[in-house]
Amino acid sequence: MVKEFFMPMIPPTKTHQEKQVRIVKGKPVFYEPAELKAARQKLRDHLGRHQMEQPFEGAVRLTTWWCFPRGEHRDGEYRTSKPDTDNLVKMLKDVMTELGFWKDDAQVASEVIEKYWAQIPGIYVKVENV
Repeated sequence: MVKEFFMPMIPPTKTHQEKQVRIVKGKPVFYEPAELKAARQKLRDHLGRHQMEQPFEGAVRLTTWWCFPRGEHRDGEYRTSKPDTDNLVKMLKDVMTELGFWKDDAQVASEVIEKYWAQIPGIYVKVENV
């Protein structure tokens, strides 16, 4: 099975790693600041348009191309600045799990994550059984 789509948007740059912690009654409590919640909701809204009737079973490969507005850069040039690819994909996988693309993101046995400067910003997503 293969699911492939492009979500035109300016990709969120807030990542899962930006959770905050505060101490409540002597214990750490983690929370998402407003900007991180907004980034998660943006991904949820765009990914929700591509929900599946049945989740992927078994091992999958997740390919994502993060296309950021190019500004002064050439279209298709690799983006070598933050955020890091592993931080970008974590929240995406969490939201895809919430939306039922698979039962557990541990099923993602292979990942290809690339980030570019692009004329048309957005996120390309391909999920396939391996």
